[in-house]
Amino acid sequence: MKNAINWFEIPVKNLNRAQAFYETVLGTKMQPMEAMGMKSAFFPADLEHGIGGSLVENAAYQPADKGTLVYLNGGEDLSIPLAKIEAAGGKIILPKTSIGPNGFMAHFTDTEGNKVAFHSMK
Repeated sequence: MKNAINWFEIPVKNLNRAQAFYETVLGTKMQPMEAMGMKSAFFPADLEHGIGGSLVENAAYQPADKGTLVYLNGGEDLSIPLAKIEAAGGKIILPKTSIGPNGFMAHFTDTEGNKVAFHSMK
């Protein structure tokens, strides 16, 4: 096993709103798709060599601010996407914090009420 995680899904109530939030904050485009009664938008990923994930709108999925915490790639410096959180409709709940030789992390809530995190080395 190369990675403990190979896929994640972030539940959303409004896919268009959530997709706009993450595209703004991460400065990237997400690929929308509908399958098995679910609307999804995929984060950029190299699925052959890495980890991927998506936003998922489905009545059985509920956004949450408790439970499993997903750390998204904060890029070269997580200060860049973190600076876009509040203007895009989210809220910073733990500012950029050093985790020593493991880099930095920050926690936020998205437009749907999910608690999500960033990690970067700077």
